[in-house]
Amino acid sequence: MTSVEENTDHTADSGPSGYAAARLRLLQEESRSGPSRRSALAGLTDEWLNALFTTAVRETGVRGATLVAVGGYGRAELSPRSDLDLVLLHDGKAEPQALSALADRLWYPVWDLGLALDHSVRTPGEARRTAAEDLKAHLGLLDARTVAGDAGLLAGLRTSVLADWRNQAAERLPELHSLCRERAERAGELRFLLEPDLKEARGGLRDATALRAVAASWLADAPREGLAEARRRLLDARDALHLVTGRATDRLSLQEQDQVAARLGLLDADALLREVYEAARVVAYAGDVTWREVGRVLRARAARPRLRGLLGSRGDRVPARAPLAEGVVESDGEAVLALAARPDRDPVLALRFGAAAAQAGLPVSLHAVRRLAAQGKPLPVPWPTEAREQLLTLLGAGEPTVAVWEALEAEGLITRLLPDWERVRCRPQRNPVHTWTVDRHLIETAVRASALTRRVGRPDLLLMAALLHDIGKGWPGDHSVAGETIARDVAARVGFDPHDVAVLGALVRHHLLLIDTATRRDLDDPATVRAVADAVGSVGTLEILHALTEADALATGPAAWSAWRGSLVADLVARVAAVLRGTTPAAGEPEIPTTEQERLAVEALRTGEPVLALQARQEEDAVGVDLVVAVPDQPGVLPAVAGVLALHRLTVRDADLRSMELPDRLGEVLVLSWRVAAEYGALPQAARLRTDLVRALDGSLDVPAKLADREAAYPRRRGVVPPPPRVTVVPDVSALATVLEVRAPDAVGLLHRIGRALESGGVRVRSAHVSTLGANAVDTLYVTTPEGKPLDPADATALAGLVAAALS
Repeated sequence: MTSVEENTDHTADSGPSGYAAARLRLLQEESRSGPSRRSALAGLTDEWLNALFTTAVRETGVRGATLVAVGGYGRAELSPRSDLDLVLLHDGKAEPQALSALADRLWYPVWDLGLALDHSVRTPGEARRTAAEDLKAHLGLLDARTVAGDAGLLAGLRTSVLADWRNQAAERLPELHSLCRERAERAGELRFLLEPDLKEARGGLRDATALRAVAASWLADAPREGLAEARRRLLDARDALHLVTGRATDRLSLQEQDQVAARLGLLDADALLREVYEAARVVAYAGDVTWREVGRVLRARAARPRLRGLLGSRGDRVPARAPLAEGVVESDGEAVLALAARPDRDPVLALRFGAAAAQAGLPVSLHAVRRLAAQGKPLPVPWPTEAREQLLTLLGAGEPTVAVWEALEAEGLITRLLPDWERVRCRPQRNPVHTWTVDRHLIETAVRASALTRRVGRPDLLLMAALLHDIGKGWPGDHSVAGETIARDVAARVGFDPHDVAVLGALVRHHLLLIDTATRRDLDDPATVRAVADAVGSVGTLEILHALTEADALATGPAAWSAWRGSLVADLVARVAAVLRGTTPAAGEPEIPTTEQERLAVEALRTGEPVLALQARQEEDAVGVDLVVAVPDQPGVLPAVAGVLALHRLTVRDADLRSMELPDRLGEVLVLSWRVAAEYGALPQAARLRTDLVRALDGSLDVPAKLADREAAYPRRRGVVPPPPRVTVVPDVSALATVLEVRAPDAVGLLHRIGRALESGGVRVRSAHVSTLGANAVDTLYVTTPEGKPLDPADATALAGLVAAALS
């Protein structure tokens, strides 16, 4: 291997031509690449410029000058076609003519070799004033180093420039952040571009340099794990690009990607893009965390004088910690772990943490995520019910899901939970219709699907299918075929029952069926519609597949969905549904009550008061406990019971209400069977629940007022506005009652509001069936007139509108 010293001797004697030859030999050395070559090239250039400077000083007689490298050259990171950023620093004592002659003897040899040059001539005072006025100049000087001449001049300037940078951080860092955002808007997100700009795009080399500048301010520091390696990969890719093209370019064009990959020893262009995308993801995530920390520190600094004025000598106060979920709290604008949280004993905590943060629209604490990654206990397989529900809640949170998911993924938690995610992470998509990499497309599809959950009876299956529909793209062959097998495995791992596993497999296998058929086949041909019906199998699956098709297209890019395509798919769905309804049985009436329910009903009728039983569920992985309440039939039972549960911060996972007529004309009793879980903390005592229920029914406890007071004191945060509730009248289901279906975002007090709306509508609830699927509630209500008859169509429609208004 040729040493820099050997090259130095040759260039010093031979001038520009010797430097050019030594430079060429260095760039052609197969054994030298990456940081070693960049450093050697910088050293070689230093020696050449030092020789030029020494000769020029001797010829011009200038004293008190130094040649300074700034920017990338200052960091000794010269790519093959990098420009040279140089400052001729002087003490101001030389004659202008002599100083100009010195500069000419330095700049012209560089230009003669065809090298790009960014140059200036300044005194330390001028350089400092320029830095104060020009942020980019200030950033360049942070990496300044002496190439030749009086090193003392630069030492004093660096001390001043660094002190200015730290003293002015409150003004300079927001300005730098603004520049980074503007550049990102202009150049795009590096890891999602088919022809990315390695320097300018978000997550690129300029962002990495900005993070160095933030660290130099001592105000905040970037997460260091993986950042240096990510930066090295981007620099290596740029080096190879320069060598392949022979140009000073940072844009990784499609036609050059295979050659760049080969020079880096990678398999193909896809392997290159994936490596570049991985590096950009690390840089972008580090930027997100760092800039959030900068904002937090600056806000704290701005608030501190006001706090001291208010608190006098009591000093700063610890930020308030508001509970979000069991083991998760909000502190200083972030989701963090509660003081008592134990990741090593709570395997669901990582998912509960992510779900709570996304639902609240909060960023997650880097420290908390790293603690979960380091200490978290693996989930059993299949997952417990709570883990599956928390995953679905995270997927259904809308836009905030993206940032939370990526934070969990950055620390390896996602691939630990879902090992198949590894194959799609940062995987490029060559189709220009696609906006995102495969992994981000899957999350974006879940975001789009979260807005469509009111259209389906199983929002949990819609969200899970959105997450998995392209999971097969990490494997050879048809990704839909490969994806079906993977989706079935993942669904079983996550804990879905065999029927749901089969449905999810079918959804992934046929996720392109509707759009392909609607746009490429004759829908007037009965065979076309019958083939789709045979593939889908049921109206419920068709309903989910329709929403999945739209979410997938919307998450692909603007060219993938239009009103015309939507109308074609809707037409196909209507035709297929008509075929399927010809063979699908109608939903039945409620099940026969249990012996325990009958026992409680008899006791309630005997005492004339509510009777309840609270007991743990028998299933090992069940979420919550069973609560059965029996109340003699009277108005207001549903809103009263639901309201009391809400006051005690009990989340309803499932519920069933039925009117039970006891034998021997003893009377009629309402029996409510609930599966409830504490929002956080311990469950309340059964005796206290019963006391509050008695008071709610006799009117001495004003449940609506209490709930309103609590909402005012602790407003529930949401990351985005969820899709509006949907209340529909379901025809042809029951001959004994009118059936309403409510699809709404799950929230404490939801059933209370539904019950109050039904009471105000003057109807009687014959039975109710409630399911909470992730962050979505699907409630089916059988209602009658006070005389026990179904409502006429107009009254039923009006009642649906009344309930919808109460939930808006």
